[in-house]
Amino acid sequence: MNTTLITGANRGIGLEFSRQYAASGWNVLACTRHPETSTQLNGLAAKYPGRIQIWRLDVEDHAEIGKLSSALADESIDLLINNAGVYSDNDTKGFSHTDYDEWARVFRINTMAPVKMAEAFAAQVSRSNMKSIVSMSSIMGSVSDNSSGGSYLYRSSKAALNMVVKSLAIDLKAVGIISVVFHPGWVRTDMGGPNASITAEQSVSGMRQVIDDLRLSDSGKFLDYAGREIPW
Repeated sequence: MNTTLITGANRGIGLEFSRQYAASGWNVLACTRHPETSTQLNGLAAKYPGRIQIWRLDVEDHAEIGKLSSALADESIDLLINNAGVYSDNDTKGFSHTDYDEWARVFRINTMAPVKMAEAFAAQVSRSNMKSIVSMSSIMGSVSDNSSGGSYLYRSSKAALNMVVKSLAIDLKAVGIISVVFHPGWVRTDMGGPNASITAEQSVSGMRQVIDDLRLSDSGKFLDYAGREIPW
């Protein structure tokens, strides 16, 4: 049985990844900051007994990441999904209204946490069959695509995530780990809003197909949910 560890699994894309992988017979290690109030995730775990384990994890707290890795030291993790992320309300205020402390928090969650997760779980991933780490970025992290400006915190954190994933692809190649970054599309979630163009089910179904076909030669790529490469 394959195993996936998913951060930010309590809603949106993370919840849909949990649902689809559990329905496909995977062992799902679903991480959420507040298990006791993650109603939908708890309902999903009840629907798929024995397939979904819920773990408390705030990716902003690097010590918690280390503790979780120790608790899961004997696991083989085929697929690590760095899904947890944040879009700050400060990003809507525009130029000259930047909250620099908030910027640091966004970077800690969107950029630093995926690296810390990779460091903490590289051993578990490397002993698995699939050996894959995927991280949720955004086309808003593409320098080439930026034609509207703004969103300094989110754009910069995702552009930085793209770079660190590229470095992970190089540094983890020797142990056979594939590392890619995804633009999941504009998805109807709490972050994407009700006017987004695709559902979480469509986005995750597409990404799962791409993930199934990943090879080591794909490591370091920036892909959308249909498998198309996104310009850096």
